[in-house]
Amino acid sequence: MRDWLRLVRLPNHATAVADVLAGYLVVAGLRVVDWPPAACWLAIIASICFYAAGMVLNDVCDVELDRVERPERPLPSGAISVRQAALVGSGLLAAGSAAACATAIVARSPWPALVGAALTVAVWLYDRHAKPTLAGPFVMGACRGLNWLLGMTAAGGAIGSLWTIPLGMALYVAGITLYARDEAGRSRVATRRGGLATMGLGLAVASRFIWPAVEAGANLAESPLPASNWLVLWGILGTSILLRGLIGVLDPSPGRVQAAVGNAIMSIITLDAVLVLAFCGERWAVVLLLLLPLFLFGRRLVPPT
Repeated sequence: MRDWLRLVRLPNHATAVADVLAGYLVVAGLRVVDWPPAACWLAIIASICFYAAGMVLNDVCDVELDRVERPERPLPSGAISVRQAALVGSGLLAAGSAAACATAIVARSPWPALVGAALTVAVWLYDRHAKPTLAGPFVMGACRGLNWLLGMTAAGGAIGSLWTIPLGMALYVAGITLYARDEAGRSRVATRRGGLATMGLGLAVASRFIWPAVEAGANLAESPLPASNWLVLWGILGTSILLRGLIGVLDPSPGRVQAAVGNAIMSIITLDAVLVLAFCGERWAVVLLLLLPLFLFGRRLVPPT
């Protein structure tokens, strides 16, 4: 079982759930903490399936490289057969598409199904073709942005000016992916710098929606927190992530780089919680933060990268 949990990168699923739930809450603007509706749960199921499919098929496509660089992983070690993993990965991709279609039916909107179709293409494209290319990190980032959109479209409302949030999170994850290249060996400093800069750009874009409220001196949702204070909170969190990444630039050893990547992935949950704080108040933000213990527990079982 641990081999399968490692293959699907168990800890990271908490970040996928956080994205979808945050996307749904941001559009729905829910204030009272209550059991989410069926459309939200279906979108979460779709997200988990897509994420697991992407991780499994990633290792299927990389098995020959992993035999050299990461022979301890489940597929090159023989703990799980490549054929079995390919079947499971394809089945998970189909299950994600089906759940996205079910979300569209329940939400009475075609958009979740269309986003699910785009996610299916993006996952397949990254694993099969784009990963080793210059476009690879941005295709991976698109998967994360589409994951956010899956939750947003499940809410059934208009996205409008909120499009900068999934775009920013897509750039942030593209930066993590670029930063994590060659993490098994001694990393190239130029690659780390480019990844770090892209992460910072993503954080800036994701916070763009708050500027009108900052200029008006408004407060957030039902919270007494001023918009300017929210921006400071976002800046502190982003700076802490980037400083951790800077350590991997100054000392690009595998241990330093992998620690920075793991921290940046885990911080997705915190970033999502802070975004929810701006739209739904403190209680829903705390609900998002409760996904952090799941990530940390999963990380004790299997590595997130």
